[in-house]
Amino acid sequence: MFGFLKRKQKKTTPEAPEQAPAEQAATQSAAAEAVPAEAPVVSEPRTSTEQEPAPADSGQSDSGQSDLSQSLEKTRRTFADGMADFLLGRKKIDQELLDELETRLLSADVGMDATTTIIDELQNSLSRKALNDVEALHLKLTEIMTRILQPCEQPLDTSRAKPFVILVVGINGAGKTTSIGKLAHHFKQQGKSVLLAAGDTFRAAAVEQLQTWGQRNDVPVVAQGTGADPASVIFDAVHSASSKNIDIVIADTAGRLHTQDNLMDELAKIKRVLGKIDPEAPHETLIVMDAGFGQNALHQVQQFHDSIGLTGLAVTKLDGTAKGGILFSIATSLKLPVRFIGVGEGINDLRPFRAREFVEALLD
Repeated sequence: MFGFLKRKQKKTTPEAPEQAPAEQAATQSAAAEAVPAEAPVVSEPRTSTEQEPAPADSGQSDSGQSDLSQSLEKTRRTFADGMADFLLGRKKIDQELLDELETRLLSADVGMDATTTIIDELQNSLSRKALNDVEALHLKLTEIMTRILQPCEQPLDTSRAKPFVILVVGINGAGKTTSIGKLAHHFKQQGKSVLLAAGDTFRAAAVEQLQTWGQRNDVPVVAQGTGADPASVIFDAVHSASSKNIDIVIADTAGRLHTQDNLMDELAKIKRVLGKIDPEAPHETLIVMDAGFGQNALHQVQQFHDSIGLTGLAVTKLDGTAKGGILFSIATSLKLPVRFIGVGEGINDLRPFRAREFVEALLD
């Protein structure tokens, strides 16, 4: 039975190592394009006896599912609680109910393509008399919505390169730097060593913010001064990580709009310079997307993808929006992996995306 129907009945409120000739040639070539304006500063983490709180269970335990359900409360209210009013007292599923469901899906920013797929499949089931009651509707809806999202469930595999370089991009205000701090914590919990690169040299407070996250997570941060060449900073960070045998480099970049050609060219330059260190680098180009921007964010992500080639998304601020259905639009239009979802302000609240867990939390 729908969880939201039950709620209706009971209301609740350094220096690079010595290089081989071939490597040295590549370095010199890259340096010609990205010459540091000043020597990089590596902020080593402060030794502290203070312990971070234990991370939340990343599996699909009952408590984890409950936390996710609470985080998606605003989207669930838009979609599920409204359906509860309509379903209360109904003994059968009919076309009128499917029309109301369609409206609720669109209100939650599920998008036209995904909504059409869902409603068409439900209508087929209804015509075959396979939807006899609310419980049958719930099961079928869960099945369809999970199937739509399943291709996006592709966990990030960082084992295929060392250091594995993650270039983090996005528009202003999407939560890039905070997401980087939470990503560093996530990977450290997996036993990985991490280095952060302060590639957002445009915003004065960005370097300090990233260094604060570095101290909190006990990881080093490579930085230069405000206005330094971001490609140079990230280049130095990757070399430092290589010399120290670090597993993962996470590089911050300045927020930008897809219409700012000079800044989009800067991202292309960063990728080009990294390619001279490792032809496969960056191994992940991850865009941080604010779910609250809805369909507008979807268009922006598409423009970023067309310009620089994205390999994954981190969808943030799902706890603060009624538009959590945007993940279905991502699945049907962008067809890019959703690596992580942000469901709160805590350090453990950026979690790997799991399709069925998300759908069950939405319909709880």
